[in-house]
Amino acid sequence: MASRFDASCSPAFFSHRLVRTVGFAVPGILLVFSSAFSPSHANAQALIRPAEAGDPVNIMPSDMAIFEETDERKDLPCSVTQRPPEIGFDLRFHSGYNVTLPLNEVAGDGGELTVVFRIYSQADKASPSYFLQHFDVPTVADDAKGDALLQGQIDMGEGNYHVDWLMRDRSERICSSSWDVDATLASKDRPMSLFISPNRVAEEPREPFQNDAGETERRLPANPQDALTVKLLVNFAPQDALSAALKRSDTEALVSILKTIQRDPRVARISLVAFNMPEARVVYRQENVGKIDFPALGRALHTMKPGTVTIHQLNDKQSETNFLAGLVQHEVATAARPDAVIFAGPKAMLKADVPQDDLRRIGDIECPVFYMNYNLNPQAVPWKDSISHVIKAFRGTEYTISRPRDLWFSTTEMMSRITRAKRNHTVTAALVGSTP
Repeated sequence: MASRFDASCSPAFFSHRLVRTVGFAVPGILLVFSSAFSPSHANAQALIRPAEAGDPVNIMPSDMAIFEETDERKDLPCSVTQRPPEIGFDLRFHSGYNVTLPLNEVAGDGGELTVVFRIYSQADKASPSYFLQHFDVPTVADDAKGDALLQGQIDMGEGNYHVDWLMRDRSERICSSSWDVDATLASKDRPMSLFISPNRVAEEPREPFQNDAGETERRLPANPQDALTVKLLVNFAPQDALSAALKRSDTEALVSILKTIQRDPRVARISLVAFNMPEARVVYRQENVGKIDFPALGRALHTMKPGTVTIHQLNDKQSETNFLAGLVQHEVATAARPDAVIFAGPKAMLKADVPQDDLRRIGDIECPVFYMNYNLNPQAVPWKDSISHVIKAFRGTEYTISRPRDLWFSTTEMMSRITRAKRNHTVTAALVGSTP
């Protein structure tokens, strides 16, 4: 029913955070509680690990017995529906479940609902993974009407899986279910390389600024001459220019752009400049590294003050334009020549573009320049932004990133173009050097 849909779970970011929200549906009304009836940040869905590596996972015998039953249990009368797997910007399949539970079944002074489920690949039934999730139940009136909506998420690589699921309340009443999951790439997406190996499941990351663990290993090119050095200039700003805060979905998409570039086997060294256009300042910098320090980047971004305006910005009506001009001057027109300069971020619609005369004075940039424009709704904002005008002056290439597919294919094409440009530059330099 439409009245049971949690509006905070818009598919704009491929349902990437559904595990942390619960809604109450009553006739004509949906009440959404961000924490009262949901897992806390510390108690979100977690992979159950053995006490020692190599030991079996310790699961309650009663739970294992329910997993082995062929009939579903409805002592606790809940309804469980599967969410089909979809690919997120992090290039992982995200599946999950929606649970509706009559409020009068949890009436009282509060308590806890516990979810336990196991999932295994049909190709490796002997190696299941077990997950645990707790929901804190607030005080609910005995005459409460409507349903509670609980949701969970499962991250996985390509493959066919089976899920056995149960939920118990404080009275040990059980609701159980099971289903199969078919996580298969569409034919047009077959060239994509996901960042979870096939037939593998993983925890949902607690926050986006984690260094990768458990994904496919990075491989540098066999020919050292094909190893690329790139400079990334990323605008960590809201997708919606009128928003006073950087949404988690926007942050995750921008971090995924960085991780996709870093994971490309041709990329050996990275220089990162993270900036915030509304504040007109560089937030974080990392020079010529093999891997981005994502936790440090996250800490730096927490210093941003969205929705605030400084005295300097009030006095300088073109502070953002001047900042962008200075950024290009110091970061693009630099003596330290990378193999490519890559801008990334949402559209930056400034009051004035950087004057073309200023850009022409910089001169030709020897390396190729790119812009990965993160824009979930390109039809709504189809015109070029101020960064687009900058890269046009350098005969750069712009990609619109609206879907995970766009991220993968644009990165693949971009790296191929950078590699060709580097090879051509090497050949040209060799020919010039051999001229008498």
